[in-house]
Amino acid sequence: MTAIAVSPAFDHFAAIVGAKNVVGSPAELRTYECDGLLGYRVRPELVVLPGTTEEVAACVVLARELGMPVVPRGAGTGLSGGALPSEGCVVIGLARMKKILEVDLANRVARVQPGVINLDITRALQADGWYYAPDPSSQSVCTIGGNVAENSGGAHCLKYGFTVNHVLGLTLVTPDGAVVALGSQAGEPDVLGYDLTGVVVGSEGMTGIVTEVLVRILRSPQRTQTLFATFPSTDEAGDAVSRIIGAGIVPAAIEMCDALAIEAIVAATDVDWPLDVGALLLMDADGVEEEVDEVAARARTHVEAAGALEIRAPKDDAERLLAWKGRKAAFAAMGRISPNYYVQDGVIPRKEIGKVLREIAALGARAGLRVANVFHAGDGNLHPLVLYDGRIPGQEHAAEEVGGEILRVCLRYGGSVTGEHGVGHDKACYLGEQFSPDDLATMQMIRTTFDPERRFNPEKMFPTPRLCGDKPGAYVPHATETAGEAARG
Repeated sequence: MTAIAVSPAFDHFAAIVGAKNVVGSPAELRTYECDGLLGYRVRPELVVLPGTTEEVAACVVLARELGMPVVPRGAGTGLSGGALPSEGCVVIGLARMKKILEVDLANRVARVQPGVINLDITRALQADGWYYAPDPSSQSVCTIGGNVAENSGGAHCLKYGFTVNHVLGLTLVTPDGAVVALGSQAGEPDVLGYDLTGVVVGSEGMTGIVTEVLVRILRSPQRTQTLFATFPSTDEAGDAVSRIIGAGIVPAAIEMCDALAIEAIVAATDVDWPLDVGALLLMDADGVEEEVDEVAARARTHVEAAGALEIRAPKDDAERLLAWKGRKAAFAAMGRISPNYYVQDGVIPRKEIGKVLREIAALGARAGLRVANVFHAGDGNLHPLVLYDGRIPGQEHAAEEVGGEILRVCLRYGGSVTGEHGVGHDKACYLGEQFSPDDLATMQMIRTTFDPERRFNPEKMFPTPRLCGDKPGAYVPHATETAGEAARG
């Protein structure tokens, strides 16, 4: 039999984490070629799976000695190519680090490792009446480490805030292998100096590897009331959202689905949503009894004024949970109506929802593609899903082009190219359309303070700089630059 070629670095990393925790064969490495964004694939040189902070630090030091780029990886559920390997890199996967290390109810915090599944924190706390608030749709499979890297959101972040609002402290392995503690250590307010915890959250693995996270936990609400409303079109549904927020009402969540999304969700789940409507809203009001009653009643008046066709409230918890199951299954449900889809993630002002969705539909129509929309309407955080058939030549590329134009629409209306999925590899080329060169240079200065050689998660987030590419190591000017300098000299 022919021997399977593995990286010469295999034995070096195996000496740190054990041979069974190093992935080196070409077949096994295919699992790590991409994250949830399947359109880009790069095979890493190696994958290592450390089990402790000390092992992570030792792997980082070794990678530096070997000159290997480092790509941190959580569960691989990201949708922007944030965990896409770089050529010749070592992927440091954190899946084995999945312990809830401490729960301190008195200080309303829990200390967890990065491989802990988001929903498992709430499962561990709910018997005592506590929970962890940020709830990405993938919360049953995504990990806290990935949530920290991308500053993940979720439906109920409208009221409770994003990951950054619930991370109080971090243990970070820096790109030179040092282990540092940032932020709060036990839940106490951290008010001195720069907010380095806030810098790391959302930095997409470029500042180091997080090995412990101190998260804020909340008391479970006394009651939750869900409202379900249908509308003739997304115009009326968007108007309802604008009316609710404009009136100073802050529900826990307001989600919107358009007709295509409803069709897919009904086909894939047991929800009894009508198919002859243009859009629906799913809204939660939660808190103490009096708050829930007032928020739900006031929101209902605005939903009616916006032209709702039907308004209903689930009769019990089982019916309420089924409705939310339908919403959280939306992305996976797209397989019922399309062989493939390309998801984008942009932000717009809430008042512009109707206009922007009409422009998105027109973009899809011009490309001969359908676009389904299911998103966090209360935040103005869109998730358009461009549907295509990868078996038809050119359709995948067309879908990507539509996705890019959707981001430009978001920017034109005063929004952003990402709300919670991160920039990653997928949207790096659009960051320069949102920020000026000076803005990007300042961001790079912060990044290189942590990682002067830019070895951590290279080729992510930032547009290709000055023709040379965002490669690890010292900057090497492109030939056209040196030629220009010679000509000026």
